[in-house]
Amino acid sequence: MSNVLIPENYKAPLDEYDTQRAIVYIKDTFQQELSKALNLKRVSAPLFVMEASGLNDNLNGVERPVSFDIPALGGAEAQVVHSLAKWKRFALKRYDFRVGNGLYTDMNAIRRDEELDNYHSVYVDQWDWEKVITRQNRNPEFLKLIVRSIVDAICNTADRVKVHYPQVEIDLSREVSFVTTQELEDLYPELDSHGRENAYLKEHPTACIMQIGGALKSGKPHDGRAPDYDDWNLNCDILFWHKTLSRAMEISSMGIRVDRESLDRQLTIAGCDDRRNLPFHKMLLNDELPLTIGGGIGQSRLCLLLLGCAHIGEVQSSVWDEETVAACEAAGVRLL
Repeated sequence: MSNVLIPENYKAPLDEYDTQRAIVYIKDTFQQELSKALNLKRVSAPLFVMEASGLNDNLNGVERPVSFDIPALGGAEAQVVHSLAKWKRFALKRYDFRVGNGLYTDMNAIRRDEELDNYHSVYVDQWDWEKVITRQNRNPEFLKLIVRSIVDAICNTADRVKVHYPQVEIDLSREVSFVTTQELEDLYPELDSHGRENAYLKEHPTACIMQIGGALKSGKPHDGRAPDYDDWNLNCDILFWHKTLSRAMEISSMGIRVDRESLDRQLTIAGCDDRRNLPFHKMLLNDELPLTIGGGIGQSRLCLLLLGCAHIGEVQSSVWDEETVAACEAAGVRLL
């Protein structure tokens, strides 16, 4: 059985019909807020990429992409994307985006090895976004500026949802608390990374956890991060305290992207030097791609948060094990 948590006496705030209407409203509203806040233009994006391109997101390096051969291309292997972390940067160059401008797109992915729980599904839907920056922007203060803009876009969306659906009880804080992964480990040395997040978010309901990927004093990273898109010294996760479940929820993984120096360093640390010969990585190492900041913002997770639902299956259609389906049905949690 997946690790599903069902709150005692839980009741969905909206019925099935209004839930569907609210999902559309949240997605339409947030896209407008995000594009306005970060100066982004919507583009079309691929569902799959060629394996040999090196454009797929390797996540933690152990997840298996869904792949298939294409006879019309001589049997070449294609992979359903895990995310568009690398593709977006290539697209900014190809579409001739300039400094201060960026793109966003709907990203739909299959993560077959995901551990399922209230927040995680085999089906992943998110807004992937990327923005061209200058070398002078590659600093923590600029990262924090962008984080605050995203949080404001989320809170603006929440305010509008409450007007349309007053029965939804949601109260998000615009005040972002910034903390590094090492500071978290120092604060809660007896807890694992998820325990630290829950402990911190309970006291700071909107938080940005910075510097993810590198080893901490304990010798372990806070969480896995691929070495070839985020600069581990300039990245972060945005989390909110999810009142319904009384736990932290990551809404966005983002960061200032690697430049030539940080890519070179992180590939060596991660033992991924073989990637240096892939087309995307060659372009980065030759300074042929723009400097960027970008990330992903979960669409279903945002709906889950803003509607106060208990399970991501209430706002997206996916597949679940039989025990989870039965437990949710018995508790009145309506999985789509």
